[in-house]
Amino acid sequence: MSASSAHDMAVVSVIICSIDARKFAQASASYDRALAAVAHEIVGIHDARSLAEGYNRGIDRARGDVLIFSHDDVEILSPDFAERVKAHLETYDLIGIAGTTRLVGGAWYFGGHPFDFMLYVAPHPDSGKPVMIIGGGGGLLVVAGAQTIDGVFMAARADVARALRFDDATFDDFHLYDLDFSFRAFLAGHRLAVRRDIVLVHYSQGAYDAKWDEQRLRFERKFAGRLAAPLAHRRMPVTNVPLDHDLIADPAELARLCRPETLARFVASVDKMIAA
Repeated sequence: MSASSAHDMAVVSVIICSIDARKFAQASASYDRALAAVAHEIVGIHDARSLAEGYNRGIDRARGDVLIFSHDDVEILSPDFAERVKAHLETYDLIGIAGTTRLVGGAWYFGGHPFDFMLYVAPHPDSGKPVMIIGGGGGLLVVAGAQTIDGVFMAARADVARALRFDDATFDDFHLYDLDFSFRAFLAGHRLAVRRDIVLVHYSQGAYDAKWDEQRLRFERKFAGRLAAPLAHRRMPVTNVPLDHDLIADPAELARLCRPETLARFVASVDKMIAA
């Protein structure tokens, strides 16, 4: 089946590596709600030696036509999540909510403006209130031509994921597995996209410590000569849209928030900020 062929999405497998029973239960419940209209399964890996190793075991256990690789601290907000994933994978082989169209190093956001894009909701670090965080200009909800995507959420056609697998020999910790997986997909000719019309909450931020830096160096050595040259650029422009807990809890208000036309207005605000 080619990347442009229709995809039936008969079964969706959500693969989550988690050692926290509470987080796993909450994420599983969120995906159960979001995928209630389609056949799906939650594949939990609770003793992963690394995310690459754990996800490979998940691939081996999964029976889905679509594989979702997800962190255990996310909550799906888009009421039409299943329909959006299905529609996106009719055109693309691998999608995510953050990524870049120009990969220059061991973090997707090293590309800067105008190459990096994201949209997700997170608790404000001071108030705890939800904030929609939008990065990247261009006014696009669909960013085609992505070279790599962030691993907080990745949805892939199962045949692509099973052919690629994760490099658990090189990336034996909990970092860079996502850049390696998605960049190899790009290099193999698969179609990637950052989709800023899927809304989810990510309840934590990444840890950029010595372990991350060591894995980053492995990634940059592995792909030496394949990465784009860094350009003089501005940092990715980011705007925050404060939300209300009551809005997220109200199905009607949440549906309005997640409509493409609403998200398009929010995304367009980044361009206004750039022009200011």
